[in-house]
Amino acid sequence: METAELLQALETEGRLLAAAAEEAGTDAKVPTCPGWQVRDLLRHTGAVHRWAASYVTEGYSERRPLGEAPDVDGAELVAWYRDSHRRLVRALADAAPDVECWSFLPAPSPLAFWTRRQAHETAVHRVDAESARGAGTTAVTPDFATDGIDELLRGFHARPKSRVRTDEPRVLRVRTDDTDAVWTVRLSPEPPVTTRDASAAAECELSGPAERVYLALWNRGPMPSVTGDRALAELWRETSGV
Repeated sequence: METAELLQALETEGRLLAAAAEEAGTDAKVPTCPGWQVRDLLRHTGAVHRWAASYVTEGYSERRPLGEAPDVDGAELVAWYRDSHRRLVRALADAAPDVECWSFLPAPSPLAFWTRRQAHETAVHRVDAESARGAGTTAVTPDFATDGIDELLRGFHARPKSRVRTDEPRVLRVRTDDTDAVWTVRLSPEPPVTTRDASAAAECELSGPAERVYLALWNRGPMPSVTGDRALAELWRETSGV
């Protein structure tokens, strides 16, 4: 997706997150994040928004620690989150296309990285807020979901931090049936290596509509369809947290 499209998605997702959190109340439990209440979700996501914005506005060239959320709750905390989200959107919208700063996944530019990362960060946590509120979750487009799957598989899980590993080489396929996107994930004792193709025979395939696959891979929903060795699907569920 284009950076401008992702920026629009980020703006929408943050507004939805705040609205769901306000409706649920900060005491509400977050079913998709065991042990968290809505206040934890707002403090985390708001702090991440401010942290991300600081790289773009200040041009920091090295990783910096995440800042602390203020000691407020209830309506004040929701308002603080909304302000954090507005600051991030404004920072990205006002940034020069060639802004230089630290980032941690491959991308065409730091601006493209931060916009994409924060769009998906916010979308996933918006699902968390809506799960706390109940009454269902807002859909994302197949293109947005496919972009998020790609970031997760070829970005996050290409890093040394990934715990999705097998003692012997195995192959997992991920497929979306409404965008025709397909990924081959080669598992081994090393970090997964993922390519955007169907270049090898797979022992397990995860497939379904892009949105459902996106949420499943982020452990926010069940796997839509699993064929082959289900142990690889369980391995993902157990070890893929980032």
